[in-house]
Amino acid sequence: MRRSSRSTNICTIEAYGKRRYPNHFVSKLTDVDMENSETQGWLEYALACEYIDRSTYDNLISQSHEVGRLVQYMIDNPGKFGAG
Repeated sequence: MRRSSRSTNICTIEAYGKRRYPNHFVSKLTDVDMENSETQGWLEYALACEYIDRSTYDNLISQSHEVGRLVQYMIDNPGKFGAG
């Protein structure tokens, strides 16, 4: 979970560094989305195995869903982030 959540951040930084190239920018953002989805999967696993309680899960999954919405907005609107 730590690896995938950190990768979400690092891939976002990499995407921003490639923002002058719209296709590359969006490609890196899809990597961000993939890592965020992996984090959500690990959260579900952690809850099922009772490594975390429901309150912690609800808080973290909510934050992850917000990250997903922001990433999708960036994918849908690369020009607003200097791409192109």
